[in-house]
Amino acid sequence: MRHTATLAFGLIALALSSTASAADLKRAQEIVAGRCFMCHGMEGESSSALYPRLAGQHANYIARQLADFKSGRRKSETMASMAADLTPEEMAGLGAFFEKQPSKPHAPREADLAAFGRYIFTKGNTYSGVPACATCHGPKGYGTDQLPRLAGQQARYTEIQLKQFGQRERTNDNAVMHSVASKLTELEIKAVADFVSSLD
Repeated sequence: MRHTATLAFGLIALALSSTASAADLKRAQEIVAGRCFMCHGMEGESSSALYPRLAGQHANYIARQLADFKSGRRKSETMASMAADLTPEEMAGLGAFFEKQPSKPHAPREADLAAFGRYIFTKGNTYSGVPACATCHGPKGYGTDQLPRLAGQQARYTEIQLKQFGQRERTNDNAVMHSVASKLTELEIKAVADFVSSLD
């Protein structure tokens, strides 16, 4: 299973290594219109705070998550069925399509909460051993090809993911994130989620 997942991700990375063609993006738009738009919107703007914003997310990261849903490495019955028949090229195309969509920040729910979240994001909590989120995700929350963009993400979605990492319910990318998220308090989770949603 691990070999198959590694091979699938290798094919996706190869597909992403060249710029997505107009045909790839057209096919991606067809897939979005046929299945993704109901939860994620036609331009990656999710219809609910429970679903992730995909607009502006790294293409390679999206493609890898789709491959993990398809292989079962990341558990979700809904997403497993959505990704089941996608080819590596289609996953790469979807990643490239959503990465090109503009992402706008959300207004913070509470200014004081977001300010506390900014502190945890940039400095961590030395008293509890929580490292600064910016260490891996960058000072503006833009992430990398391997790590998700957090800037502008739905606050509620980020909260859910942090709790799942902390409880080992998130079944992929869990090794490092569990060690971080398991030390976060409920207040810290809400504060960080609120702050990153407000990043542009």
